[in-house]
Amino acid sequence: LLPDYRKIYDSVQADKEPIPGDWEGRLSSLEKLCFIRAMRMDCLGAAVITFISDQIGQKFVEPPTFDIAKSFADSVNTTPLVFILSPGTDPVADVIKFAEKLGLLKRFESISLGQGQGPKATKMIENAQGTGGWVLLSNCHLMESWMSNLE
Repeated sequence: LLPDYRKIYDSVQADKEPIPGDWEGRLSSLEKLCFIRAMRMDCLGAAVITFISDQIGQKFVEPPTFDIAKSFADSVNTTPLVFILSPGTDPVADVIKFAEKLGLLKRFESISLGQGQGPKATKMIENAQGTGGWVLLSNCHLMESWMSNLE
């Protein structure tokens, strides 16, 4: 029986391995999750995703698609749209395409924040306020101290 448990311990996808003996049929999904947590903590994330998908549905583990038109429709001109991104996502292309669709590309500016970019971004925002333009600020986390100036 020990080699069967060793197989789970050594597996790249331990959460996909059957539990040895008659335990596979005896344990509930939640109990299997607890087993994986005790045996292979590094596989717990994948096991939780499978558990949620099996219990309440796949749609609860998949991020929603980004719909800039819907976000824009829900916004007002005095409040900025703020996108909190997951690693590997980048809405810049979607924003540019949407600005082009609305005929606002000529009044669209973008800046990647970083050292010394605060004054330039401030000027861009002030110009956009006067012309009804858009300013896309990227990498705001790099200018955390400057962000209070936006308020």
